[in-house]
Amino acid sequence: MSNTPNANCEDCPVHNLGNLTKLGINMSQFDFVVALAGNPNTGKSTVFNALTGLRQHTGNWPGKTVTRAEGGFVYGNKRFKLVDLPGTYSLLSTSTDEEVARDFILFGQPDVTVIVVDATRLERNLNLVLQVLEITDRAVVCVNLMDEAKRHHIEIDTRRLAKELGVPVVAAAARQGEGISELLQAMYEVVTGSYICRPHRLERTSPRLEKAISELTKKIKEEFPKLPNSRWIALRLLEGDQRIIDSINNGELGNLSRSDTIPSNA
Repeated sequence: MSNTPNANCEDCPVHNLGNLTKLGINMSQFDFVVALAGNPNTGKSTVFNALTGLRQHTGNWPGKTVTRAEGGFVYGNKRFKLVDLPGTYSLLSTSTDEEVARDFILFGQPDVTVIVVDATRLERNLNLVLQVLEITDRAVVCVNLMDEAKRHHIEIDTRRLAKELGVPVVAAAARQGEGISELLQAMYEVVTGSYICRPHRLERTSPRLEKAISELTKKIKEEFPKLPNSRWIALRLLEGDQRIIDSINNGELGNLSRSDTIPSNA
């Protein structure tokens, strides 16, 4: 994996410490935070266990009944906090699980988001991948269950997929521990800036739509200048995402877009 290095990035994690704390994540002993996303039944929990071993614990997201699993590991002399997001098919906020995953990626701004996909159902899983890439430009795709794909005579060109998506793609069979070292390396390269992701974004050809998005994005930036992805919020508003509308009306969006900082030992 290669791309233009980003000097001194190792000392500058991009995560939003204040929002991570609001979302219940303690980063006092960690350098980087990794979000683990994926559809249900992709082997995401197996990947989580392979990365963290026994260094993990569970709890609930603040104000939710949704379970949150966290773990840690050290790689390249850096300490990583891994947060296992609820398994979801999308980030369109039609359920509490989707809302939790969306808010963590959008507002927590993890240093890298690993999206686990099922090699035997790749086309179906790419829907979530593209939605994540709309929110963040720091991602790694883990094509898991490659052993099952091989058994079904399915071949996946991970190099071409990486080129098409603009982010690292790693083939894995987590149950056998295959691809885990490559996944660790890919995550490390993204968080340290030695791999600069240029994620694929869906093209929108309608001039009227682009104009509406541009005008609404400008207004959102004026109201919430610290919001990490105003364009994505604009798209959700244009699509009538009621949870986003409610988060603006009840002040939640403003609260999560504030720039207040919280000490690392909080």
